[in-house]
Amino acid sequence: MLLGCIGDDFTGSSDLGNTLTKAGMRVTQYVGVPDAPAAAEVEAGIVALKSRSIAVADAVRLSLEALDWLRAQGCTQFLFKYCSTFDSTREGNIGPVAEALADALDARQVLVCPAFPATGRSIYQGHLFVADRLLNESGMQDHPLTPMTDPDIRRWLGYQTKGTVGLVPAQAVMQGVTHTRARMLEEDKAGHRLMVADAITDADLITLGQAAADLPLITGGSGIAMGLPGNFRARGLLSATQNQWMGQDGKAAILSGSCSNATRGQVAEHARSNPTREVTADQVMSGAITAQALADWALAQDGVPLIYTSADPAVVIDAQARFGKAAVATRIEGLFADLARALVAGGVTRMISAGGETSGAIVEGLGLAAFEIGPEIDPGVPMIRASDKLVLALKSGNFGGPDFFSRAAAMMEGTAR
Repeated sequence: MLLGCIGDDFTGSSDLGNTLTKAGMRVTQYVGVPDAPAAAEVEAGIVALKSRSIAVADAVRLSLEALDWLRAQGCTQFLFKYCSTFDSTREGNIGPVAEALADALDARQVLVCPAFPATGRSIYQGHLFVADRLLNESGMQDHPLTPMTDPDIRRWLGYQTKGTVGLVPAQAVMQGVTHTRARMLEEDKAGHRLMVADAITDADLITLGQAAADLPLITGGSGIAMGLPGNFRARGLLSATQNQWMGQDGKAAILSGSCSNATRGQVAEHARSNPTREVTADQVMSGAITAQALADWALAQDGVPLIYTSADPAVVIDAQARFGKAAVATRIEGLFADLARALVAGGVTRMISAGGETSGAIVEGLGLAAFEIGPEIDPGVPMIRASDKLVLALKSGNFGGPDFFSRAAAMMEGTAR
């Protein structure tokens, strides 16, 4: 294994796997820290954790455990992957995890770059944009778990870290690898170990990846990985062959827990021509609905049924106020985990999930250990094979076009590579 990756959720990890697979690496995504060695043919291993919203100490501990396992597999470079909207509170764990990994690897010049231009995320002068809006005007300010109220990633990261945070500006990145490395060295000499890197285009991300070729640690969204496979290829370290991908026939179902604007639009679009069923927080907290009842409903439907808890942020906030944020999240995730098991037991072979926490609950509920990364459905969202009879698509909340659900179900059935 050459590149060792640590993802803070399951959807983001599959997003990263998609980027690396497209760039020619043989990738396996693991669910949590494995208890056995990786297969010899794996070139990039992604340890997917469910650590985005947990306590700092727990996130650091899990991330260091993942690092230890990846180091034991022979990795020479490491990537800490988080969301392209930098999902984190002021007290969040992106900064502490990055510093802990840097300490363990004795790493300096650690890039911080959540940019993903293909999905509209760009960074300029250290500020994160979603399309033409600053992050805090994009809807992310209303996220139920990690509201982002400041687009200045240097400032936000500064709340979380012990050290100071530098900047590699667009002016340096656009001039190429040499100028980028020179600016990184300047920031390092100024005492900034973590440095936010501007990136507006995919070409900027390639430049940053090349500039970091000899560095032990990089952090960011999946986009920052675009330039890394080329570094290994230039050294003659990558295989020339890729695994053959085959689609999966059988029944499909969709489970959505994301409350993002994009997902709620996708739910509305899917409902135009497919069976849909909303589950409210009140129903979940009162026990008025069960996973088996929902599974029975879905299995009896024609088309591609969708079960969702996605709701307007105001509705979510009201439920959290009445029942408690942690309690609502725990009960809904538990419902989705039980529902996923019931659906697979009932014959579902293609499952689509929307939302990082939802996807994490489903993956854990199914007891999955590792995935094969397949072709891309939309930027950042690949198909993944969980077993010889089950294919998944784990979508981050804000990813995908309006017709993502129906298109994903069709591609998962018939795509071959």
